[in-house]
Amino acid sequence: MTAPDQIEGAPHPRDTARLFGHDHAEQAFLEAHNTGRLHHAWLLTGPRGVGKATLAWRIARFLLATPPPQDDGLFGAPPPPETLQIDPEHPVARRIAARAEPGLKAITRTPNPTTDRMRDQIVVDDIRALAGFFQLSATDGGRRVVIVDAADEMNTSAANALLKMLEEPPDRAILLLISHRPSGLLPTIRSRCRTLRLGTLTPDDMARAFTQADIDVGHDAEALAELSGGSIGAALRLSLLGGVKTYAELIALIGSLPRFDRGAAVKLAEAAAVRGAETKRDLLFELIDLALSRLARTGATGHPPAIAAAPGEADILHRLAPDQAAGRAWARIAQETGARAQHGRAVNLDPAALVLDTLIKMSHTAEA
Repeated sequence: MTAPDQIEGAPHPRDTARLFGHDHAEQAFLEAHNTGRLHHAWLLTGPRGVGKATLAWRIARFLLATPPPQDDGLFGAPPPPETLQIDPEHPVARRIAARAEPGLKAITRTPNPTTDRMRDQIVVDDIRALAGFFQLSATDGGRRVVIVDAADEMNTSAANALLKMLEEPPDRAILLLISHRPSGLLPTIRSRCRTLRLGTLTPDDMARAFTQADIDVGHDAEALAELSGGSIGAALRLSLLGGVKTYAELIALIGSLPRFDRGAAVKLAEAAAVRGAETKRDLLFELIDLALSRLARTGATGHPPAIAAAPGEADILHRLAPDQAAGRAWARIAQETGARAQHGRAVNLDPAALVLDTLIKMSHTAEA
């Protein structure tokens, strides 16, 4: 089973050797470390899947393997480190890889002991376990590092328990909080952390990340980068679920509007309704929303996105969204169908009917 802090099909962030596209964040942390201004709590924010967890594990290895900056002694202070990279053969790196580093604690969602099913929240007991970690590990006087992945998943009690630790931080402890949506955290938690924001990845950075993960996406690399919005996590999910092919089929179907190729529509809808296909069904609705957003943006800007994510997409988008009025119409339909799809999934409406209803509304919009 994939760990709650791991993207299915990708290496765990703990085992990811390099981080691409976020040199500015690494340098900001290094500067704080080297100048003696190392904050006790850091909030790593940015879109899901861009490398926040990989950065957190890099920081953890660095902190546990690197002595604190020293004043000039008899022979002068050693030069400050210029990178977070730690040799994989370093004892700390080897212990972390073996999940045996006593100075590191990772907080994630845990199984419910009653049902043995993975909880959908980080609960207060997960945070309270840190008290024992700090007590047991305080004897050697070394640094202690905690990674919370993701802080967004804490319930109210867990968040309040963590806030108390941030207000009275243990000595020589560094907390690394990963957040995909920091606006949802308690303002008092945000105010007690220094923020490192990670942006989306460029296509070149994503290509390097795919190579590192030993995943061959072939000719889909550019489309994956465009559809994922620069998130390597989203791109991996799209690749594993055949998202590029599904999006191409969807765009081809949209290209038939307003005539509406009912046979192709029924085929797409039935694929979403197959038992056990919930993950692909959710992906289809996400891709529909993405296509509508790209239609709206085309109308608003007067031109389609610079990179086409499917064959013929640019011409189709420009034909169906030639001006700002059309762009506004597509934006409205995106909002309406998105809300209906969310409600339909919540109350278990027939997925095939939901897909067909969405496509019919798109047909009416195209005709208008």
